[in-house]
Amino acid sequence: MPVRRHPRGGDGRGAFQASRGATAPAAPSPRPDSAPRDEPSPARGAGRSVLVIAGEPGLAGLLVASLEPAGYRVGLTGTAAEALVRLGAHRFDLLVVDTARPDLTGVDAVGRPVIAHRPPVLYLTSYDFLDRLLPEIDLGRKDYVTKPLRVPEMMARMRLLLRDAVRGYGDLVLDGTVCRARRGTRDLGLTPAEYRLLRHLLDNADRVLSKEQLGRYVWGDRRGDNAIEQLVSRLRRKVDREATALIHTRRGFGYWLGAEHGEG
Repeated sequence: MPVRRHPRGGDGRGAFQASRGATAPAAPSPRPDSAPRDEPSPARGAGRSVLVIAGEPGLAGLLVASLEPAGYRVGLTGTAAEALVRLGAHRFDLLVVDTARPDLTGVDAVGRPVIAHRPPVLYLTSYDFLDRLLPEIDLGRKDYVTKPLRVPEMMARMRLLLRDAVRGYGDLVLDGTVCRARRGTRDLGLTPAEYRLLRHLLDNADRVLSKEQLGRYVWGDRRGDNAIEQLVSRLRRKVDREATALIHTRRGFGYWLGAEHGEG
């Protein structure tokens, strides 16, 4: 993930000092209605569901007070393990993670629920945490906002992540709001694993991905080469049936999605 410079606004000294290891003075939590006048008002959430893993005291209340008036449906949880269970049982449009949670890096991969819909993740983090943004619960697209939290910036980052719900390549369209894909007018009828594989290929269009990379994204762990080969074969039959091939093999390297023909 590319590291952004601290967003403009205020003098930025607190975050700059924190990034250098100096002690920054504590900043008061911003009120939900304290956005500067030159900031655009947050877009309505239109009922989008957001699951929040809150860590710092008072942060959960601030997020609820900021998001619910903007039209988001907010679910709160205190642990990463509980969040994974809820993500396995219900569909959320976005996951907001406070990296101050002490249990996040200890999530055990064994026994995790199968998550058919992996929402984008917005991290609320300090500068010294940017190099270890929680691969254990890294579910899909991700972005971050640094602390002290600026509510207008958080809202803007949320809108950008949610804007990518529908994506495509040529006549191939994947709609993340309903977890379905189509080629032209034909519904592909994907299984959860096929859906996750296609989404990862679309997110990395024209880029070769190894079998290990694909396996870790689809299942969250390392599977044998045969498992990925069989899954790609099933997906290819659905996506490329009676149409120009979009899923290709780069022998010895992996698979890629794009308009040009690769090695078969």
